[in-house]
Amino acid sequence: MLRRSARRAGPLRSRGPGTSTGVHKLVTKTIIRKDKLAFDDPEALQALCGTNNTRLKLIERTAGAQLHLRGNEITIEGDDAATAVVRSALEQLYGFARKGKHLGSDDVVRAVKVLAADSTAELAPIFGDTVLVPRGGRPIAAKGLAQKQYIDLVRGNDICFGVGPAGTGKTYLAMALAVRALLDKGIRRIVLTRPAVEAGERLGFLPGTLEEKVNPYLRPLYDALHDMLDPEKVQRLMADDIIEVAPLAFMRGRTLNDAFVILDEAQNTTAEQMKMFLTRLGFGSKAVITGDPSQTDLPRGQRSGLRDALELLEGIRGIGVARFTDSDVVRHPLVAEIVRAYDARDRARFEAREAVRAEPPVPPDVSTDGSDAKPE
Repeated sequence: MLRRSARRAGPLRSRGPGTSTGVHKLVTKTIIRKDKLAFDDPEALQALCGTNNTRLKLIERTAGAQLHLRGNEITIEGDDAATAVVRSALEQLYGFARKGKHLGSDDVVRAVKVLAADSTAELAPIFGDTVLVPRGGRPIAAKGLAQKQYIDLVRGNDICFGVGPAGTGKTYLAMALAVRALLDKGIRRIVLTRPAVEAGERLGFLPGTLEEKVNPYLRPLYDALHDMLDPEKVQRLMADDIIEVAPLAFMRGRTLNDAFVILDEAQNTTAEQMKMFLTRLGFGSKAVITGDPSQTDLPRGQRSGLRDALELLEGIRGIGVARFTDSDVVRHPLVAEIVRAYDARDRARFEAREAVRAEPPVPPDVSTDGSDAKPE
């Protein structure tokens, strides 16, 4: 199936400008390799290439190589590293297509990025691990190595922290894992909670029932639920308290057995609230805590309970920590750029503050120009 040919350009010698001594300088051209792949399944090849070869173009842009489709053959042209990445991507994505597994354009891009980081990586354990098949939608599975590690940590630990910027799928995957556990009867209920920082946790002054009071703060969790289950089933499960949505302030004094508990936006908890939440866990339960320590809405000077817990609980067996970066963002590509821009600014501000703190204080009896101050 695979036939390879390489075209290499070796070093060239040229006379340096303005020299008459015969001294030459060495000019090295990049080694260009050509690989050719042949595919014997026309339908799978069409799924791999996409309409008007859109997916091939995505692979080209992401990997930095050129692809040429002719009949049932694809020729790859690029340097050694890019060629290896593209070859592995095409072979593995073609394997998915032959098995009838649908991969979107975003999945193709992420697959190439995974292989760019490790050209020997196997995509099947990552993209083939389906967490949940929602109603009328695409199967929910990991969209990269970081998400796959996160899923494995949630499955393998009673408490798992998902830490990183917005758009990395922390909360959505936690919800999918909770629904899967409920459908498999591994748990008896799902408890969703989030600190209502904007209301200062004084929800009693808002009109309506408890559910109506906290609804604006827990809307993302509701949206995820309705993506995964029929609206009628969601309402029935909530009416029977099998799925419970409650503000963090109302968790005090409870013990949660046989439950999958999700604390979202955990960076907005205080250290006391985080301790209270973590100690609610009962037998047969699992807790997932998600948040971004860099996006806290707490009053200035108040330490985030998420940051405090990450430092305090590090290394305890049964507690997993999955860390995401801006490269793991699965929303619009601009989101990753926005996250990087804000992170760069925040780092610069932090370093400036630290530099000011590190400056030694000026003694009161020494003037700012370095000369001794003498009383008149």
